[in-house]
Amino acid sequence: MKLIIEKGTLRDADELGRLYDDLNDFLACHTNYPGWKKNVYPTRDDAVEGIEEGNLFVARTEGKIVGTVILRHRPESAYALVNWQSDWDYSNILVIYTFAVHPEYLNKHVGKQIMNFILEYAEEMKMKAIRLDVYQKNIPAIRLYESCGFQYIDTVDLGYSEYGLDLFKLYQCIL
Repeated sequence: MKLIIEKGTLRDADELGRLYDDLNDFLACHTNYPGWKKNVYPTRDDAVEGIEEGNLFVARTEGKIVGTVILRHRPESAYALVNWQSDWDYSNILVIYTFAVHPEYLNKHVGKQIMNFILEYAEEMKMKAIRLDVYQKNIPAIRLYESCGFQYIDTVDLGYSEYGLDLFKLYQCIL
């Protein structure tokens, strides 16, 4: 399946909200690897924020949004507690947020295509690295990131224990 990946617009907000809700409904009935919760995270408001920042990308096939990701130059605060083995400014680093694939398209290489896009986009933007955090029990995502060349850096508490999400693994891909 060929994807078209482009920046999202406000016209996409409702469809993105439905994608997040569909994914959270699916996760509630299956293994919830990322630990996301409907009406908590991610939500339509998260999509709107990413769109307004100009950092949200959508992956489409046959006109339907099947995946999305937000790429920022802003880390979570706990990233400052970690030795990344570099002292680059975040203007030279992309941080992956809210990477989601519609449940109808799981296990169809959509996530891999989005990751390939992120790597190519970062290189075009002359970034030095890409960083991300992933809930420690999100084994499918960890496998994807490692298969794309991301290296484990450390495990931290991002402050989401009230949602049952205690520890997150941090990964980095040097470009």
